[in-house]
Amino acid sequence: MSAGAIVSAFTKFPPFQFLLHGHHQGTFLYNFSAFLNSPSLHCVCNNLVQTSLNPNRSISTNLSQPEPPSNSLQDALVSFNWLLKSRAKHSIFPINRVLGSIVKMGHYNTVLSLIKQVQLHGVPVDAYTISIGINCYCHLNRVTFGFSLLGSLFKRGYEPDVVIFTTLIKGLFAQDKCSEAKTLLIKLVTEKQIEPDAVTYGTVINGLCKSGNAKIAIEFLRRMETLNFEADTMVYCYSMIIDSLCKDRMIIDAKNLLVEMTKKGISPNVVTYTSLIHGLCNFGQWKEVTELLSEMVNRNVSPDVRTFSIVVDALCKEGMVREAEDVLEVMIQRGEVPTIVTYSALMDGYCLRGQMLEARKVFDSMVNRGLQPNIISYNILINGYCKKRRIDEAMHLFKEVSRKGLNHTIVTYNTILYGLFEKGKCGAARELFSEMLAGVQSPDLYTYSILLDGLCKNQKVAEALSMFQAMKNSEICYDIAFYNILIDGTSKVGSLEIARELFNEVFSKGLKPDAYTYNVMIGGLSRKGLMDEAKGLLTRMEENGCLPDGCSYNLTVQGYLMKSESDEARVILEKMLARGFSADASTISMLADLLRTRDQDPTLLNIIQKFVPRK
Repeated sequence: MSAGAIVSAFTKFPPFQFLLHGHHQGTFLYNFSAFLNSPSLHCVCNNLVQTSLNPNRSISTNLSQPEPPSNSLQDALVSFNWLLKSRAKHSIFPINRVLGSIVKMGHYNTVLSLIKQVQLHGVPVDAYTISIGINCYCHLNRVTFGFSLLGSLFKRGYEPDVVIFTTLIKGLFAQDKCSEAKTLLIKLVTEKQIEPDAVTYGTVINGLCKSGNAKIAIEFLRRMETLNFEADTMVYCYSMIIDSLCKDRMIIDAKNLLVEMTKKGISPNVVTYTSLIHGLCNFGQWKEVTELLSEMVNRNVSPDVRTFSIVVDALCKEGMVREAEDVLEVMIQRGEVPTIVTYSALMDGYCLRGQMLEARKVFDSMVNRGLQPNIISYNILINGYCKKRRIDEAMHLFKEVSRKGLNHTIVTYNTILYGLFEKGKCGAARELFSEMLAGVQSPDLYTYSILLDGLCKNQKVAEALSMFQAMKNSEICYDIAFYNILIDGTSKVGSLEIARELFNEVFSKGLKPDAYTYNVMIGGLSRKGLMDEAKGLLTRMEENGCLPDGCSYNLTVQGYLMKSESDEARVILEKMLARGFSADASTISMLADLLRTRDQDPTLLNIIQKFVPRK
């Protein structure tokens, strides 16, 4: 199925669907998802559940009270202090409303501190105050303290409701305690302590899916199907699981679940289809993507901007940038407004192909349409220029980022550093690194690896070694990748003794060398003609549990061929063939040169025929 079929499928959607119906589809899902993840979720719910916690308080009283005048944290604190001094001893209710407003702002630690002040002033807290505290502890990933407050509720004679338990379940998931969250819900249902509602099941399924437990989430979906929840709720839960299955690369299960929900009369919405389309795109299953788009047409479900952006991104990653441009054009014609994400995906596609002129046109087109590029857009373009070694254009964009009021990220700095070293501009790279150390942006491990690699490739190995020593003195964490860079760099400039020291240090530091570590050392020894040591390292490599790869064998063979030791080379070549590896171009070339010096040597000719790279 060609990418053109994808574009054709998009054109079949009626224009007005995109303008009207497309935005209606999935409204519940997006709103419900946002509601589920909102910091204020349980504060809002608890206002409505006060009656179950305190029979003396009526719902109508809760709803009729105006919100405290707290447009900011400072306003809310002023209200709190005034209430604490003037009215607190008469009623906790107005204080609760102020605390609830601060929770909505996300100042959880502040709320917990204020609750302590309330208690120190001798104001009796109620169930709602305690539920606010539970909510705050769960958002701060301190769910254990939340359960402590739950115990306080029981001691005061209150019966926690479904909202409080849902909050605690969400807190458990936030701390990756999936098993405990699942067990808690099952226990509550089994013992009939609560009747889980849509939010409870949505929280559990969401938590399980985010932790890669989509299969277990399906078990809870089956429970929901016996409880006659509304269709929108079921669509939401099916969509979450389908999305999770796709992310876990279980695309067949995801497709089967979509078929199942349609057979049960549950209509997928745009989010359901988009999740599956995303999964199919990641697997390059364009025929299935086209079929799914056709199914959307038949069901009057219109793709939204995310659907288009996913297809554009997938096409670009497959190198089909022209087709991605066609999808973008259809998207605009149908009334969907491309986002920065859409344009950035297209830019990245052109950058991957090295077509920087086209990438720049997309960037300018985005600006002309009134969209302000973000740092990701700039990083994509900067990276494209650096890969093409056009460092001047990259630096121009780097400076433009600051002028536009955006902040460089570590990705921006690392990309520019890489580009500068590729062009041999070590001085400029040093200056940029010094700027980072001055506090503009803290270097990460990848920054240091770029520096070490760049210095080594520009024959500044001594400086790289000095920097590595400074890293060790500063107790900066480092891994085997740093040793690989330095072993390769020192061996290539002929400092084999230093390379040996670094290689031995790998073991003394408790690091585990990988195939690349052994290969750079074998290569260095082979270039020096130290073939006994190189061959011994090949054997030692396997003894240490690191299987030699094609590169390991080719480097060893090339070392023997450089010394004209064809018999030894033949032994390694035969072993390489038995392991399923092929000779690379350099090895084949060296064998051919050797054959020319040995008139019609049938043994060598046979070897060359065996080791021609397989098609």
